[in-house]
Amino acid sequence: MALDPAAVLADGLLEEIRSRAPGYDERNEFFQEDLDALVAAAYLKAFVPEGEGGLGAGVADVVRLQRRLAQAAPATALAVNMHLVWTGVAKMLADRGDASLAFVLDEAAAGEVFAFGVSEAGNDAVLFDSVTEAVPQPDGGYSFTGTKVFTSLAPAWTRMGTFGKDTTGEEPALVWGFIRRDRPGWRHLDDWNTLGMRASQSRTTVLEGAVAPSDRIVRRLPVGPHPDLLVFGIFAVFETLLAAVYTGIAERALDLAVEAAHRRRSHRSGGRPYSQDPDIRWQIAELAMAVDAIVPQLDAVAADLDAGADRGSAWFRHLSGLKHRATQTAKAVVDGAMRVGGGGGYFRGHELERLYRDVLAGLYHPSDPESAHSTVATNLLGPLED
Repeated sequence: MALDPAAVLADGLLEEIRSRAPGYDERNEFFQEDLDALVAAAYLKAFVPEGEGGLGAGVADVVRLQRRLAQAAPATALAVNMHLVWTGVAKMLADRGDASLAFVLDEAAAGEVFAFGVSEAGNDAVLFDSVTEAVPQPDGGYSFTGTKVFTSLAPAWTRMGTFGKDTTGEEPALVWGFIRRDRPGWRHLDDWNTLGMRASQSRTTVLEGAVAPSDRIVRRLPVGPHPDLLVFGIFAVFETLLAAVYTGIAERALDLAVEAAHRRRSHRSGGRPYSQDPDIRWQIAELAMAVDAIVPQLDAVAADLDAGADRGSAWFRHLSGLKHRATQTAKAVVDGAMRVGGGGGYFRGHELERLYRDVLAGLYHPSDPESAHSTVATNLLGPLED
């Protein structure tokens, strides 16, 4: 049975979260009160089995939850996404008989908060190479030295999943492991002062010999594309939940456009609401059709991930395409809502003004537009010839 998002994120809780979003944005402040409320609602345990105090959710359930949360506070939803990526990957692997990340669900059940320490400045290979140094330790663990960017939940994470490259053997290997906040070897830079998504506090993290012990090393993989289930799981959950957040932004922008059309009055037409203006009606219909098109695509991908469906080599094309289409759709819908809403949306503090800035972050998450188009073209046409 599908999880009811309104039962987890009740209207009252959602309004509280929405009411705090402008202040977090204005002050460039972490969403601590939101996080506390979401922890109390077991939201961070969404993928944890019900028998262990979680919600027992699948990817399709969490997509609906994240769409709902993003309609209230996009930056909060985006940052929580990173914890949900790791717990979602752990569940996906477990569902397919791989228990290598079982500890992630166990620790999430105990209240640990996971960060996604993967992105590196200038590393356009993303999951297939790393400029972080991974050095083997005598006990089988690894130390990591390098710089990770856009590490959301910076003030709050207690565990961080990361990776680096081990060049000490005959062939370089990409090593995936988890470090702890209460151990030395890492520090944050106080550098998060961005155009949008400010409450996520996705600060740069400098790893200076941070150690993941042997029981928290989960993979050693060759450099380059690899069909390992961990790589697929990270890509699949990351792209799908990102698409959910930006779809939620589009849905909220559409709601605001509709509200504005009913509220605003036309002097030229004798005070009639803009909801009776044929041009405005056409614009809102166009926005609604865009939202109505992306939601089924998102739901279908999430349902197939839960079902373990075999889309073969088309999976990466479909996941890249979903993320790209969702973020582009959201940007277009917010832009349209700004037009419908009138000049008031251009003022600081207006919700549409904040959404306009927040939605731009979608341009920078993997897969970026260039990578997405390359992935789709390669699936359909084959690789570029030398």
